[in-house]
Amino acid sequence: QVQLVESGGGLVQPGGSLRLSCAASGRTFSSYAMGWFRQAPGKEREFVAYISWSGISTYYVDSVKGRFTISRDNAKNTVYLQMNSLKPEDTAVYYCAARSGGSYYSAAAYDYWGQGTQVTVSS
Repeated sequence: QVQLVESGGGLVQPGGSLRLSCAASGRTFSSYAMGWFRQAPGKEREFVAYISWSGISTYYVDSVKGRFTISRDNAKNTVYLQMNSLKPEDTAVYYCAARSGGSYYSAAAYDYWGQGTQVTVSS
């Protein structure tokens, strides 16, 4: 069992930056690959970024490549999403999730989810 709590969201101007954190409880955090998803109003939940349990492998949706960076600190049971050059279309609730198996870009592959943190990009 893994409990996840996101933080770091907020209101930021276009071009600005935010760093999201996802704190996990449970001794098995380091054995889980982790993902970030987002959901904008009226839209389906969308894959954003993935990191393997070791941190060696990362994947991103095309729309955030070069702007977002996913990382993790297994000693702190925390995964991060550094978001730079933010755009209004990045506005959404961002969720972290722990993957149990299946395609890394599919929400169905993730068993445990946080409650989400709101990111709003607006001038």
